[in-house]
Amino acid sequence: MSAQTGIAGTQKKGFLQWARSRKGQQVIIIIAFMLIPLVLLFTFTYFPFGKMVGYSFYRMKYIGARKFVGLDNYASVFSRKDCFGALKLSLYYMGGSIVQLILALYLATVLSFKVKGGNIFKGFMFFPYLINGIAIGFIFKFFYTRGFVFDTVLQWCGFELENLPYWLKDQSINNISLVGTSVWRYFGQNMVLFIGAIMSVDSELYEAAMLDGANRFQQFIYIILPSIKTIVTLNVILSITGSLSAFEPPYVITDGANGTATYFVVMHDIAHTSQKVGLASAMAVVLLMIIFAATIAQKLFFKYVFKNAEDEDFNATKRRDRKLAKYAARKAGR
Repeated sequence: MSAQTGIAGTQKKGFLQWARSRKGQQVIIIIAFMLIPLVLLFTFTYFPFGKMVGYSFYRMKYIGARKFVGLDNYASVFSRKDCFGALKLSLYYMGGSIVQLILALYLATVLSFKVKGGNIFKGFMFFPYLINGIAIGFIFKFFYTRGFVFDTVLQWCGFELENLPYWLKDQSINNISLVGTSVWRYFGQNMVLFIGAIMSVDSELYEAAMLDGANRFQQFIYIILPSIKTIVTLNVILSITGSLSAFEPPYVITDGANGTATYFVVMHDIAHTSQKVGLASAMAVVLLMIIFAATIAQKLFFKYVFKNAEDEDFNATKRRDRKLAKYAARKAGR
């Protein structure tokens, strides 16, 4: 018995010595840095997601009995007009995201080169992204209200108030007004990401392009765009997934009234007002699958689009090297 106790004490002492050693501390720190994030990720992401998927197979409220209904909730998502039909409004936000990306890419290309007041302009354009989404909602709620800011500005330009539409009530234009809010808020973020990517492009590429006689537009097509394709892909994915999950503008500005209720607004109403937790969970799972499919489709699309661009870039690099060599030879001969 005493021999076993001595062996256990020796093993414990040996472990403590190893733990106090430099190598032991490195191993413990590595394991801790691996386990702690994984535990937090599982606790606050994967476990709640698993519970939500489980809830989607039940007819239930937050409090009370649950009834297993299988795939009935998923069938309701595709059959109810207020559920799946709300995804049609995402087309407005997708169109807005295209305008947002084009505007951000154009301004980023201009501001990446030396422009007077460029830094101040960048700050003004990026500032809306720093404002809380709820605050932006209240700002534009009064901005679009009849006879307020927007109507006043248009009257200064010569328009009559009676001829102007109700920007938040007219169903032919209210969703476009809300999309404009999202574009104003997020295009500054896209612009800053594009600027960072463009400024990382080697300046020698522009010199070689000018030696080839390329103008600014050709430099953009054959140098800038292929060089920042990763950031372009990232921004497109973020914009498309954001358009599918638009929530703050329609919820704060119109509360989903007059045909402005997006998928997230409808899901919020079903979950918290009607307390149909199972149906809302099924809606969330369906939206996740749609976003996942859209992300894969975008990756495949850009992989195909930029495939030829990579070949062009490789050929352009070889031409650039030859031009630079000739230019250096002529300069040395002088």
